[in-house]
Amino acid sequence: MGNEWLFGKTLTELEAIVLGLGMPRFTARQVADWLYKKQVASIEEMSNLSLKNREKLSEQYVVGTTAPTRVQQSADGTKKYLFPTLAGKAIEAAYIPDRDRATLCVSSQAGCRMGCRFCMTARQGFQHNLTAGEIVNQIRSLPERETLTNVVYMGMGEPLDNVEEVLKSLEILTAEWGYGWSPTRITVSTIGVLPALSAFLERSKVHLAVSLHNPLAEERLAMMPAQNAHPIDKVIREIKKHDFTHQRRVSFEYILFSGINDSPRHIKELVRLTAGLKCRVNLIRWHAIPGADFPGSDEASLVRFRDALNAKGIIATIRTSRGQDIDAACGMLSTKENNTNQ
Repeated sequence: MGNEWLFGKTLTELEAIVLGLGMPRFTARQVADWLYKKQVASIEEMSNLSLKNREKLSEQYVVGTTAPTRVQQSADGTKKYLFPTLAGKAIEAAYIPDRDRATLCVSSQAGCRMGCRFCMTARQGFQHNLTAGEIVNQIRSLPERETLTNVVYMGMGEPLDNVEEVLKSLEILTAEWGYGWSPTRITVSTIGVLPALSAFLERSKVHLAVSLHNPLAEERLAMMPAQNAHPIDKVIREIKKHDFTHQRRVSFEYILFSGINDSPRHIKELVRLTAGLKCRVNLIRWHAIPGADFPGSDEASLVRFRDALNAKGIIATIRTSRGQDIDAACGMLSTKENNTNQ
């Protein structure tokens, strides 16, 4: 296994480590500064720590971080990076440049246990949670990290099924002792895991995106088995308890499938479900995956659905598809890698 990573530790965790090794508490802030601001690769580089303290740390810890092992690049500039996990699996991060923005889509788990019928990652089953270090490493070890404007937790896995490590990673990204990012640069996407959703909304200030895909409970259950444990009406009731009137946003992700979730009755129920909530609906074109019997809605249906929601006072937009000439659907690249290594 080797020594434990320091990278991915919060300030509180670093304080516990240094105090346990007989060092002054302020040493934790020095270590955090080296990890997250100066981005050193080794404990030896932490030059304002005494040689004795660096040796103590090195006996049990390493800085950590891992570089990506593969990259796929699309003609539109999108890049998919493959990262190894500490448990020997593979995860993906997608870098998406778009004019003056550059977004990184990060993973929070290897595999997923939610079982959504249209998701490639779900077919891997659940393998393991990522540590906060493995999550933030996707940013730290990205060749284009200096260009990033936004991060979205929309890669492999269900972030709120790994809520404590995700919250730690958000703390590292937004705290003044960490990367110091504004929470408005970060969005976490979830199917709506309860009660973890409540903890996430109370303990972070980043944006929320809910994978909705069907507002009708029985139909959503047929597409997304987690609807049984986490009903969408309860999810939205929880969201309505929190403040989304200022800088924090809530949005709903909605892949349109022809004849499945793109009818007027779906529009009507979507309007009813989100009534009283200031939100946006992101309509998404279907990225087909092997063996999935879900026909994507055509462009006219997407436009019709968007315009109908706009007419009802809901801001709805059609998301631009990216990376179509590579393994666009999340989970495809890592599935190939994991299958190769079996």
